[in-house]
Amino acid sequence: MTPVEYYSKTRLVFGAGAIHSAGRHARELGFKRTLIVADNGMQQAGHIATVLSALAGEGIESSPWSNFDANPDTKMVEHGRDFAAKLNVDSIIGLGGGSSMDCAKAINIVLTNGGAIQDYWGHGKVPAPMFPMIGIPSTTGTGSEAQSYALISDAETHVKMAIGDDKAAFAVAILDPVVALTQPASVRATAGYDAISHAVETLVTTKRNAVSLCYSREAWRLMNGSFERLLRDSSDISAAADMQMGAWFAGSAIEASMLGATHALANPLTARYGISHGQAIAVMLPHVVEWNAQPEYAELHRDLPGRLRELAAVAGLKGSLSSLRVTNDGLADLALAAAQQWTGRFNPRPFDAVAALELYRCAF
Repeated sequence: MTPVEYYSKTRLVFGAGAIHSAGRHARELGFKRTLIVADNGMQQAGHIATVLSALAGEGIESSPWSNFDANPDTKMVEHGRDFAAKLNVDSIIGLGGGSSMDCAKAINIVLTNGGAIQDYWGHGKVPAPMFPMIGIPSTTGTGSEAQSYALISDAETHVKMAIGDDKAAFAVAILDPVVALTQPASVRATAGYDAISHAVETLVTTKRNAVSLCYSREAWRLMNGSFERLLRDSSDISAAADMQMGAWFAGSAIEASMLGATHALANPLTARYGISHGQAIAVMLPHVVEWNAQPEYAELHRDLPGRLRELAAVAGLKGSLSSLRVTNDGLADLALAAAQQWTGRFNPRPFDAVAALELYRCAF
């Protein structure tokens, strides 16, 4: 029996058209002047305009900010803080993919508590209250809207820092499958595979517990059946809804259980080679599953590595490091970096630089 202490920090609002309720939920939370942290694609998709209208309808002033990219770093967070400080905001909305969610949390931390975001690397280091936040994900992937963690890269070293605190959880997460239908095909593939990896990794971590296991299993059930459907038909709102809820459950599983070696191996690939996070995950996850050889994997699929490779192939994701132009002579340095990643500590099989090098070689 694994002891567990868990409570849901975020109110979930789910349904087609739910984005139009953003103004009402913001009013209930006392929003008056709001920063909308939204990635660039949200403007073209019309989602920023929808949220601006919903807020204006409740008499709430709001200003969008989009000066960040798919891997938000410390300098981007500083720019966002400076922009928000001039507006004297009292609340924040994260609108878009995981980068929007993470950036919103990080800006909130430094805006309300001062210092640099590097000061908060780790967990539970935010002393003062933060502004209330709403998360509106546009992708079916990271599950950041269900978590109290943000991943921010150091602009100098490119190391990804996991920054977590209960205060950094969204007060409300609004999941609208109509919004999810607008994600680009490449994002649908990489973000969706990332969400699937969350279900797989959280199932076997050393922190897994009765709560996280429920989330992991339901996340896999929903996404194993809907990922391929959504890839084949981008207008399938039922598949989008299942993927969106699956990503939410997987994110909730992370909150209760943490991740493992796959994410530890993926982060250096993104930092050093610019490989997208979902693509890096797709290369490494089947090898980690084979290497861990945990009996719980059979709950998901009788041949889980094979199924994971099948899903990656359907998504058009590459299956080897060599195909991604990773060099063989760079594997040792990657392994050293992977061994320093926080999530590796929760892998069910002890994970260090030697293990990381073995796994990179298997994936080469």
